[in-house]
Amino acid sequence: MAFLIILLLATFLPRAACFVPDFSFFLACGASSDVAFPSDSPNRTFVPDAEYLLRGSSPPGVAASSNAASPLYAAARADSSAFSYRFKYPDAPDGSPFLVLRLHFFPFSSLSSARFTVSVLDTYALLPSFSPPSAGVIKEFFVPRGASKYFTIKFTPDAGSSAFVNAIELFPAPTELLWNSSVTPVGAVTSNDLPMLQQEALETVYRLNVGGPKVTKENDTLWRTWLPDGPFLHGAAGQSVLNNSTVPIIYSGSTREIAPDVVYKTQRAANVTTLLQKSNPGFNFNVTWTFPAELGASYLVRLHFCDYEEVSSVVGIGIVFDLYVAQALAAQDFSPNSFVQASQSNEALYIDYAARASSAGNLTVSIGRSAKSSKAGILNGLEIMKLQAANMSPAALTHGRKKTMIIALSAVLGAAVVGCAVLCFFVVRRRRRVLAARPAPDEKQSTHLPSSPWTQYTPYSNSGWPDQSTNRSSEGTNGRMQRVSTKLHVPLSEIKGATDNFHERNLIGVGGFGNVYKGVLPRDGTPVAVKRAMRASKQGLPEFQTEIVVLSSIRHRHLVSLIGYCNEQAEMILVYEYMEKGTLRGHLYGSDEPSLSWKQRLEICIGAARGLHYLHSGYSENIIHRDVKSTNILLGAGDGSGGGVIAKVADFGLSRIGPSFGETHVSTAVKGSFGYLDPEYFKTQQLTDRSDVYSFGVVLFEVLCARPVIDQSLDRDQINIAEWALRMHGEGKLDKIVDARIAGEVNENSLRKFAETAEKCLEEYGVDRPTMGEVVWNLEYCLQLQETHVNRDAFEDSGAVTTQLPADMVVPRWVPSSTSMLMDEADDTVMSMAAMTDVSDSQVFSQLDARGEGR
Repeated sequence: MAFLIILLLATFLPRAACFVPDFSFFLACGASSDVAFPSDSPNRTFVPDAEYLLRGSSPPGVAASSNAASPLYAAARADSSAFSYRFKYPDAPDGSPFLVLRLHFFPFSSLSSARFTVSVLDTYALLPSFSPPSAGVIKEFFVPRGASKYFTIKFTPDAGSSAFVNAIELFPAPTELLWNSSVTPVGAVTSNDLPMLQQEALETVYRLNVGGPKVTKENDTLWRTWLPDGPFLHGAAGQSVLNNSTVPIIYSGSTREIAPDVVYKTQRAANVTTLLQKSNPGFNFNVTWTFPAELGASYLVRLHFCDYEEVSSVVGIGIVFDLYVAQALAAQDFSPNSFVQASQSNEALYIDYAARASSAGNLTVSIGRSAKSSKAGILNGLEIMKLQAANMSPAALTHGRKKTMIIALSAVLGAAVVGCAVLCFFVVRRRRRVLAARPAPDEKQSTHLPSSPWTQYTPYSNSGWPDQSTNRSSEGTNGRMQRVSTKLHVPLSEIKGATDNFHERNLIGVGGFGNVYKGVLPRDGTPVAVKRAMRASKQGLPEFQTEIVVLSSIRHRHLVSLIGYCNEQAEMILVYEYMEKGTLRGHLYGSDEPSLSWKQRLEICIGAARGLHYLHSGYSENIIHRDVKSTNILLGAGDGSGGGVIAKVADFGLSRIGPSFGETHVSTAVKGSFGYLDPEYFKTQQLTDRSDVYSFGVVLFEVLCARPVIDQSLDRDQINIAEWALRMHGEGKLDKIVDARIAGEVNENSLRKFAETAEKCLEEYGVDRPTMGEVVWNLEYCLQLQETHVNRDAFEDSGAVTTQLPADMVVPRWVPSSTSMLMDEADDTVMSMAAMTDVSDSQVFSQLDARGEGR
């Protein structure tokens, strides 16, 4: 009998726990009959909207379609004139101060160009001049209830357009849903801002089931949709792992209305393995989500956590990690179990933060390791809601337009008068200083280069940002940057013209530095690739400068060419030659690019190796790339009409000068990309050019196997391509890992020599790895074996990779005193190297900060 009671409780309890609002309005706008959704939990029925329309001079029209994806969207209330709804809700002085409003927009072909404003309570313009996407959208808002018994929604078409809506949902939000717990301000938001923010409307812009699948309205007690977090995850594959729990979720401090248990049963965690912890305990490894955001807007960021690990009897013991919101430290040594009421696992928890979007136009959330724990950070769910201030409706704007215009004009005129007076004062003062400092006619004067446009970024303070208290420019980073030719500077207006003002259709790539756009320079029709940094990125600034210093001073057939740069109006933009065939990885896997033949792959590897060899040996100083990977090897059409491919190494933002003569290494914080990083460099923080060799060895196996370097979807022993390929090679199963698309065309000896070369590159210690020059020699031999099909004994060409280089492979160095000239063995280009002879171990080279954050 007791068993039957427990079974009955288990059967009916979930349905009894469903959210039932005090009142609700579900309208099928324009419909003539009810539209029921019995699968919703609880079930809902949308009723026709005619009863709630405010009557005007003429009733708004109705649009209908027989091709709607859902019966709810088979009709719409649409009109070229404004129309409104009014809802009367019962008094509830102790009820929720916020209402949930959802508006459904799924346009028919006749409404595809509709543009209109949606305002509520004559106070909030929720959607100003809004044009719904052709695929449809559901907009969700949390609106303060107000003192009135009525809630009004107005749809106002733009001039010459129309307005429409398919469905409306309105019901009180559960009291614990908003501002029920303490909110922590981060970044530009302060505690003084919170009282005002709590009175504003909010729009839900992102709601993610982190680490889990899409959650539909049928599985959420508030009929919400939770999307997977994958599209917003920033960084290389393998930086995080997915966890899940089958144990029931405990809601001791909240209810299921906060988030359904399906959200808390999956999570994403930083992939900090035992090996990484032992090799470098202080290494900070973050997992970051990046979201496009409105510049300067305020946001409520809600993070959901659930610690699955068993907790001891001491309350608060469990996972400890650091939280970052809006690029600021939100919580240090954060412990989910210190916030819950019981010392047990699987308790649901959410934390709210108030933040503002950065000047880069994005909002970031990160979880990272804490020095107090060996465990990685976790995150189960994430919601971001944008706050919308009151008095922004068209009506409010109209009433105050005249007054605002008078005040604005007065302010502008007053400011103009004061500005002119100040400008005249400084012009006269500067003129007097110039005349006073001018030397006598016979005085010997030094020659200086024209002033460069670097003033808004340099000189540096100790923090890495421009130091306004100093004007030193003859030494250090700023001095070197002023040696960069100003002829490379491209006006921002020209770049905007080349990319159609950075139009989304010209977007061809996204990286750690920023977005990459295809463009055509209007002055000469040159096709270019334009890399635009995320604005105000602290990490991007040194990378930006390094890239210009390196590429403005060297030229090589297998290094991507820098055409120019721009740093106007707080923009950091680099303009390169356009490589029309994209990245090497794009031709290996993960895209629709055509597959490469084995010969083409060998030629690409040889070209990239030559470019790296030039960096290491063909220059007056040893340059280490530090971020060698398949996405940083770009492909273009080769010379002639044979359909060849040329490879060029790109992205020198992490590059730095290697050890000087007599030194064995450079000590520096770790930078690089996960999966390609030299383990010796990672452990010791001692950098040599053999770190590039290791990364290139990973690329070689990536070329051979055509799979990601880290693939969490594979078996545990196959996740890391380097470990897997080395093991398979050692077991004599090389043929099992070769890309099936080229397996039939690869010469056996060429394949064996290629694998041996890659294996030597991946030696544990740098001293045992070949130089890039030796790698070039061996890859060229692989190509020769493939083209001539030389039949040799199995052991004849399997000797050490450190084969003696022929004399013509050695790149000569000739470094006269002040101006060094270099002969490039690849294209016989003679060039001046004066700009780089002064480059030393300085701030211009991008490094990890004290926290060790990688890229």
